Amino acid sequence: MILKAWFQRCFLFSVAVLWLCPALAQQSPYPTQPNNTPPAASQQTLPDYTQMPAAAALGASAASTPAQPNPQYQLAERSNPLPNPTGVSRDQRPGEHPLMPALRWATQGLQQMEQGVQDYSCIVFKRERQTDGTLGEEQQMFVKIRHKPFSVYMHFLKPDDLRGQEVIYVEGANEGKMLAHAVGMRSVFGTVPLKPTSPVAMKGQHYPITEMGMMKLIQRLLEVGNQDARYGECNVRFSEGGKVNDRVCTCIEVLHPVPRTNFRFHMARIFVDNEMNIPIRYEAHTWPRQAGGPPELIEEYTYLDIKVNRGFTDADFDVRNPNYGFKEGRQSRTSASPAAPRR
Repeated sequence: MILKAWFQRCFLFSVAVLWLCPALAQQSPYPTQPNNTPPAASQQTLPDYTQMPAAAALGASAASTPAQPNPQYQLAERSNPLPNPTGVSRDQRPGEHPLMPALRWATQGLQQMEQGVQDYSCIVFKRERQTDGTLGEEQQMFVKIRHKPFSVYMHFLKPDDLRGQEVIYVEGANEGKMLAHAVGMRSVFGTVPLKPTSPVAMKGQHYPITEMGMMKLIQRLLEVGNQDARYGECNVRFSEGGKVNDRVCTCIEVLHPVPRTNFRFHMARIFVDNEMNIPIRYEAHTWPRQAGGPPELIEEYTYLDIKVNRGFTDADFDVRNPNYGFKEGRQSRTSASPAAPRR
């Protein structure tokens, strides 16, 4: 019993990286859907932020910066005319804070997403600086998100030691806990329930799984933006024609030149997809350690291969789904006749 308890405690700490992670009937209730197979890990690894051509404008010396390969995402070298997809003017009105045009745009974008997007799937690239000051390893996850009730399914693609781990969270279900399982030898412990904001679940994470997704990102940006709009010392720049992989975006860059305790970052960039009018990349940097040095990345999140309104049901957010790797799903595959294939 003592040994079993020790293994359980070790496993709880090991699944903390999972986050931003009844008896079954003989016949499985979940039909096979071909669009459910988690894709292979993306080969399009996002570059380090120091490779961005705009780094010199953010405080780094252009003369001392070595030539870098062309990144997967970049700011356009020149500004090209672009229709405003939201119909909201991005011009700053006399006497108003520089953030207000971006806040108006974000507010309308949030309303459009609330009204037009019920669910979506995508691949998330995520990297965060840890409490010890080191930059964490990049993670890739295939996710499904449903807005009502808020639900998340997460399947890790990278790094390799996390590949295959899964997390499910459904607002108002499972006593408010997320359900997770590990891979390899740790999978012996099966499905583990964790409170999203518990120290175990939050270990190495900036945000709980309850804050996952593009809509939550917009809400968080509006909250921070409205807070920053109470103060001065803020520069805002719109750069049109930016790209995140093959998606044409408008980049909103927010810069706080002077370190202040009321500011959460020195510089932030939000890449808004021009076609979908939703933010698909966010990055935030803190002030340079030394004068003239480069800003240091705090966190970055990128959403690729976005497919909206897929018609997800409760089965997509259930550990009993036989197409997932949860113990309950494996039991369902075993008991079903014939066995349900993975999807």
